[in-house]
Amino acid sequence: MIAFVSGAVAALTPTLAVIEVGGVGMAVHCTPNTIAGLRTGEQARLATSLVVREDSLTLYGFADDDERQVFELLQTASGVGPRVAQAMLGVHTPDALRTAFAAGDAKALTAVPGIGPKGAQKLLLELKGKLGAPTPVVGAQRAVASAPAPWTEQLAAALIGLGYASREAEEAVVAVTPQAEEAIAAGGAAPVPQLLRAALQSLNRAR
Repeated sequence: MIAFVSGAVAALTPTLAVIEVGGVGMAVHCTPNTIAGLRTGEQARLATSLVVREDSLTLYGFADDDERQVFELLQTASGVGPRVAQAMLGVHTPDALRTAFAAGDAKALTAVPGIGPKGAQKLLLELKGKLGAPTPVVGAQRAVASAPAPWTEQLAAALIGLGYASREAEEAVVAVTPQAEEAIAAGGAAPVPQLLRAALQSLNRAR
């Protein structure tokens, strides 16, 4: 198993990071949240999980070991493959998922594209108690942006990468603009991962 990859970020798409490891470009599938914390040319370290199929070897990457462990535990439920598990982590943090399963919160699970009410109830039954209790996330490794793209473009690309239409992505960007402007006015950068979660909540309320 490839437990992690570490090296310079050679390329980024909304759902894929290419990490240069020993002169080889490793294609790593990541959630938009993880992608938002990476910058081309910067060093990065991603926890990884290798999914082996008859016709493919696919590497999935995560900001930390906790995300990877939850990704693998989610796949113990029937009908949950790596793409669904990654989509769940794209919408919710590991602790948010633990809280949802502990509370039997089906609505939180239906916020994930591709999971309906019946599927959410099935997941609650199969996974309740398996993810453990919520714990503080410590030491998540994020690359620091040296010349980030405009936050609106990053956020829209992340939402489209999760399966939302361009129109929905644009509306969600508008909804979280005050939050971004507040962070910028305070002297910081727009926190794209936090804005992504706020945008997803906005889209879920609009359904």
